[in-house]
Amino acid sequence: MLDWTDRHYRYMARLISKHTLLYTEMVTTGAIIHGKGDYLQFNQQEHPLALQLGGSNPQDLAHCAKLAAERGYDEVNLNVGCPSDRVQNGRFGACLMAEPQLVAQCVDAMKQVVEIPVTVKTRIGIDEQDSYQFLTDFVGAVADAGCSDFTIHARKAWLQGLSPKQNREIPELNYQRAYDIKRDFTELTIGVNGGITTIEQCLEHLQQLDGVMVGREAYTNPWLLNQVDSALFDDARQGLSRAEVVEQMIPYVAAHIAQGGRANHITRHMLGLFNGLPGGRRYRRYLAENAHKPGCTAQVLAEALATLPEPALTA
Repeated sequence: MLDWTDRHYRYMARLISKHTLLYTEMVTTGAIIHGKGDYLQFNQQEHPLALQLGGSNPQDLAHCAKLAAERGYDEVNLNVGCPSDRVQNGRFGACLMAEPQLVAQCVDAMKQVVEIPVTVKTRIGIDEQDSYQFLTDFVGAVADAGCSDFTIHARKAWLQGLSPKQNREIPELNYQRAYDIKRDFTELTIGVNGGITTIEQCLEHLQQLDGVMVGREAYTNPWLLNQVDSALFDDARQGLSRAEVVEQMIPYVAAHIAQGGRANHITRHMLGLFNGLPGGRRYRRYLAENAHKPGCTAQVLAEALATLPEPALTA
């Protein structure tokens, strides 16, 4: 979700769902320690919020986890699932599944310095190492180091020959592997990720697991989050309409522009809000064609809303 689930998207997502645990993009320890920007910046309204870290040096991960806890993050999540070449070259992501003892050392180092949960996101296997025994050996070793919460992307990763996009589509989904891990590690909190696009699918997985992570569908179709609070958290309070979400984003965009930003830094995350509704394509096109222009103000959102018919405005 690099360049997708940034703080601007997460601010909008929190307007739609009050209870969903939000995750940052994967941020490398190198960026946090040596980068010039503030890679830990977030808005306090984003809580509950987890920082997803990429790295393999226990000391560096511990340092970054401590910084995250001091900044107020609710969880630190170690990414052991990303298969990209750039990530492999940095010796982190999915390739770390082949080094469970190193991952265990990383988890232990982080847990030594923070009180917030330290969790791990992983695949079910890598390359030809995709047996159930391989997965249980990995989970067991990392659990012994103190990690009690795993999210399992229910596909293996091919570290050579497939792009990150292909690794999200070509390896077959095997949700049963996650179910079996929960059966054999009943004391652990086990969630699942991969190919989940509806609340109904979430509910089905939750019959056997403790959690569900939804990535790209929650980005391209953010209104999916509107169903989460009532269906998964038993919160029947009336949420905002799509139009009200856009209206509440206007002062946020204005503040970002006042600080030197551009409208499209934020509006690019809002293109899918009216997907499937009358006028949704027109709304999306208006933002895409206008929000990037020099001098564009937050009023571009009000203008985009004005292109929509009444049924979409009240949905």
